[in-house]
Amino acid sequence: MKNDNLKNQYRVNEQIRVNEVRIVGDEIESMVVPTSKALRMAEEMGVDLVEISPTAVPPVCRLIEYSKFLYQQKKRQKEQKAKQVKIDVKEIRFGPQTDEHDYNFKLKHAISFLQDGDKVKAYVFFKGRSILFKEQGEILLLRFAKDLEDYGKLDMMPILEGKRMTIMVSPKKAAPAKKEKPAQPKPEANKAKEEKSE
Repeated sequence: MKNDNLKNQYRVNEQIRVNEVRIVGDEIESMVVPTSKALRMAEEMGVDLVEISPTAVPPVCRLIEYSKFLYQQKKRQKEQKAKQVKIDVKEIRFGPQTDEHDYNFKLKHAISFLQDGDKVKAYVFFKGRSILFKEQGEILLLRFAKDLEDYGKLDMMPILEGKRMTIMVSPKKAAPAKKEKPAQPKPEANKAKEEKSE
């Protein structure tokens, strides 16, 4: 189906009904010629005349085998898609008086989100009179951002929007950096213990 969309996107050979076109190609100098001449040239070379820029004046056409051209376009689209890494935003909600256990649980989640390459939006939700604990909420979010320093960077300081105070943390590294090498620092820790015991 997608291939059909690509096919319908470009006019080819006799579908090109303008008086003249600018032709380009791999071994051709760019030049403006009557469309009939461009079609003859394509025929002589055993390729197609493909309109690649219909809005240009005159339209730009390429002398290329149509199937090869479609293949190149599909390849380019795939490459562009691969470059567009989709970043999800994961939300983590706190109350203004979140206890330590709950805090650590949410911190662990945030770390794994950031390691997966997702952004983390953390917010404190103030219900009713709990807005009085605004400073507490801010302190909590700043502590959260500090605890995530090794994994992400703070995009913005806490801001209060209505009953929510929010921060946004972006991952430091691109997602697929999941190399398991956290077991290295241990020997140093043992060395430090040995030095102490001497």
